[in-house]
Amino acid sequence: MSATLQPIREACERLGIEPTPTLLVASVADQRLAEFRQIAGWEYAEERRLVISTSRYGLGQAEGTNKTPLGLHRIAEKIGGDSPAGSVFESREIVGTVAEQPEAGIAHRILWLDGLEPGFNRGGSVDTHARYVYIHGIGDETTLGHPASRGCLHLAATDLLPFYDRTPSGTLLWIAEGPF
Repeated sequence: MSATLQPIREACERLGIEPTPTLLVASVADQRLAEFRQIAGWEYAEERRLVISTSRYGLGQAEGTNKTPLGLHRIAEKIGGDSPAGSVFESREIVGTVAEQPEAGIAHRILWLDGLEPGFNRGGSVDTHARYVYIHGIGDETTLGHPASRGCLHLAATDLLPFYDRTPSGTLLWIAEGPF
């Protein structure tokens, strides 16, 4: 097993969570999201790396900080799959298009995250889902590759749309501070 996947395996074993056919690992240091496909058990092969942006406010779990939460997460809900590319969202509802709102904060698709580690990123004032932390697109993609979000993981539309289609709800995501 690669050193990149060891922390996610340890967290899953500690929490009694089975591995999913796809594992995602986001590196804040690298500003990249790696996708791994399961070969057998905990044997995975890396398929691709995508450029992301994490929080411009740094890392943290607490509500109201706009920081990117660390640790083990699951894609809890997928929103916008039937909407046209370029849709702009507020409170998970379409409110326009990127053409009308080029600086849109949430665009194209939303994958809503759920923290899986009680007291760390699940429950109380550290709950990732209650903090509305997503993987999503944005209007201004020039910030990708640099910390620029308000806690979420941003992706370019050209990466997000196929990522959304190939990534099922329930897929595990590890958000790590360090490099791959």
